[in-house]
Amino acid sequence: MADKVLVPAQLHPDGKRYLQEHGFEVVELMRANAENILKNGKDATAMILFLDPVGEKVISQMPNLKIIARHGVGYDSVDLDASARHGVWVTNTPNANAATVAETTLTEILDVSKHLTKDSMEMRAGNSAYPLSHLGFDLEGKTLGILGYGKIGRLVAKKASGLGMRILIYNRTPRESLYGEFVDLDTLLKSAGILTLHLAANPQTRHIIGRPQLAEMKRGSMLINLGRGVLVDTDALIEALKTGSIRGAALDVFDEEPLPMSGELFKLDNMLLTPHIGSSTVESFSRMATDAASEVVRVLSGDSPQWPVNHPL
Repeated sequence: MADKVLVPAQLHPDGKRYLQEHGFEVVELMRANAENILKNGKDATAMILFLDPVGEKVISQMPNLKIIARHGVGYDSVDLDASARHGVWVTNTPNANAATVAETTLTEILDVSKHLTKDSMEMRAGNSAYPLSHLGFDLEGKTLGILGYGKIGRLVAKKASGLGMRILIYNRTPRESLYGEFVDLDTLLKSAGILTLHLAANPQTRHIIGRPQLAEMKRGSMLINLGRGVLVDTDALIEALKTGSIRGAALDVFDEEPLPMSGELFKLDNMLLTPHIGSSTVESFSRMATDAASEVVRVLSGDSPQWPVNHPL
């Protein structure tokens, strides 16, 4: 009998095909919550996950499980300690979506600087005069602050370098850059006209942008977050946007996803909200699905994964 691999039903066909070509049974889940996983795949040897959380409750009841392959870069939704205790690898796909997320970051920066989404919505509502009373602003000559300089941060700097912006960078470990200047965090916050976040979620980065940091930012500045929702203290951001402490923000990630329609963020005019689409392109989804599937094949074939984020005991 073929080993069973649980995958999201929405996984790109290239990933499903890769698993099937290597002889595995693919079981599709419309949603990979604990109930569905245990109902449909308690005996599975592998899982590919989007953002659904998985921890001790699920892993402890799956005796054959050998690998949880994350479809994407972040892995804060998976309990790494529980996985390691039960001998389960956790992997991610670090090379699959960096260019896409960097492109989406620039798209959101361009959108908020020119009010493109809002202007379009007002035009559809018959208010073609709206743009005249809500002018955008030029990016050339402004300062772009990049918080986090991994693969995505580096690509944002490279791609933004053609816009004529001054680029400042903060990273815990300074690296060489052809496109920007490394500065301390206080300097970054005080200088950036647009601040974009590209950090992993961990205890050290939780609410790295909170009330004190928002208070340091320039009054006319913008905050862009395509990293993780936990990087920003949402209540503090809402307060800053309501009082005009900063000009506006664009968020693609949130503490709770999908973002509840009752959320306060939906009531703010100076906010661009997108539903975690930073890596949502055909090419990126194909790469992430195939890379995740290849990790499953490697582990179930007895090899070590290429991109582990834990070390099973």
